[in-house]
Amino acid sequence: MDTEATADTTEAHIVDESEVKRAVTAAAMGNALEWFDFSIYSYTAATIGHVFFPSHSNTASLLASFGVFTLAFVVRPLGGFFFGPLGDKVGRNKVLALTIILMSVATFCIGIIPSYASIGVWAPIGLILARLVQGFSTGGEYGGAATFICEFSPDNRRGFLGSWLEFGTLGGYTLGAVLVTGISMVLTSEEFFTWGWRIPFLIAGPLGLLGLYLRLKLKESPAFKQMKEDAEQKDSSFREILIVNLRLQALCIGLVLILNIAYYTVLSYLPSYLTEVLHIDASRSLVFLVLTMLAMMCVINMVGKLSDHVGRKPVLVGACIGFIILSYPAFWLLSQHSITTTVIGLAILGTLVVALAGVMPATLPAIFPTHIRYGGFAISYNISTALFGGTAPLVITWLIATTGDNFVPAYYLMLAAAIAIVPILIIPETAGKPMLGSMAVRIQMNDSGPKARN
Repeated sequence: MDTEATADTTEAHIVDESEVKRAVTAAAMGNALEWFDFSIYSYTAATIGHVFFPSHSNTASLLASFGVFTLAFVVRPLGGFFFGPLGDKVGRNKVLALTIILMSVATFCIGIIPSYASIGVWAPIGLILARLVQGFSTGGEYGGAATFICEFSPDNRRGFLGSWLEFGTLGGYTLGAVLVTGISMVLTSEEFFTWGWRIPFLIAGPLGLLGLYLRLKLKESPAFKQMKEDAEQKDSSFREILIVNLRLQALCIGLVLILNIAYYTVLSYLPSYLTEVLHIDASRSLVFLVLTMLAMMCVINMVGKLSDHVGRKPVLVGACIGFIILSYPAFWLLSQHSITTTVIGLAILGTLVVALAGVMPATLPAIFPTHIRYGGFAISYNISTALFGGTAPLVITWLIATTGDNFVPAYYLMLAAAIAIVPILIIPETAGKPMLGSMAVRIQMNDSGPKARN
């Protein structure tokens, strides 16, 4: 953390360094759990299909499993509508404690639901209910976590600290992929089908309890406390969020569009693309993907720190231009079926994705003023995710099957990047500046360690 000179507390919030670290850790933990759940369900989808939706057709079972998976995206906007405005009324920390316990309990329950062979139709019903709870709680998770980190972060460190949220995303997804693969390699096929696939879901229980413990120790963010102390409270109703600030919603949806299409195309769809379209060995594809994510984790905080120095907009514009120019060459390299070209292609895509992910957590909350920040961000983020993120693998698969063109993923990324440049150019630069409706945030340290001043 940077050491700040003693500041006039009437002009800035002075926060304790240890509180900032707790806020970042607890917020990133929830995001890691969200993507851990996403990862383990993706990698066990075929098994889940047979356990809960037995059929003479493997394809039918898999489609049923992914259909339940998609339900979580359908209800995410509902979670955003519920938890977002609630977080603007009762506090960010309270809602974040609720979302993480709901997520972990629902994920844990998937691991203990009996199979269709044991309880019949109640098995898929239980799975559907658990996925609905997961999706609903996730609708309030990312928006709240990003808002909380940004409102606790010093203005000159918001990009760096916000990037830890996406570090959690990559860490959770990687952990899930490695865990499922490791268990499947250690156990026999019968053991994995009978009980082994449940282990990652059960692990979500203690992970959620750890995250809840961290979040229950959090203080409320300085910006929210300031808002509550103001003599006149501003309107934070749905009308204020959806109608009065419709322009802000549209800008956020446009920015989230490229972030989610890039994430879900590269992290979620690419493994299937490498194996099903390019016919690369599944185990080799997994190794490539895991190494790509680990490399992204190594540099994502550097990207956030870079945005604190040069600004968010230059980094985001550069990433979008990169997608427009380099997406086709990257997928061409993947199609050459050599280790060298595959590594280079994945390196290009990973670099472009991390350029977005390292900056977006600090960019998106700053679009909205304090009194609607959680609600406005959560609603627009989850609408965009449901429309464009979760549907990306399905749309790309359908377009490849329809057109026969294996470069559809590249075209999709190029189009999304071209669209996203417009809101990037419109939004104001917020690096190093207080967020809308909030005073500046600084850290004060002395010889005996950090000390908070209110």
